[in-house]
Amino acid sequence: MANPLAGEVDIVMDGVSHRCKLTLGAMAEMEATMGSESMVDLVARFEAGKFSSRDVMALVVAGLRGGGWAGTAADLLKADIEGGAIGAAKAAALLLVRAFTPPK
Repeated sequence: MANPLAGEVDIVMDGVSHRCKLTLGAMAEMEATMGSESMVDLVARFEAGKFSSRDVMALVVAGLRGGGWAGTAADLLKADIEGGAIGAAKAAALLLVRAFTPPK
């Protein structure tokens, strides 16, 4: 079970639960694959509700990688994510919130 205070989110892929976390390394890897876009740009799109499926995919892959998953974006393309596109978008948004909200 994910620990929200540690920034973790659970995602169920192909019937298997995976712990996700946006570590600094995972975020740097994600920024490198997205080109010149920054995390601030990504957060702004989510806050405005103007995120793309590419944004969701990048965040889910980064979160999975931060949680220790050895897969790639190509592997995720073939996976069945519980909740479908909406479930993936919710997980991506939660990853952002939990990564950038200080614990109380």
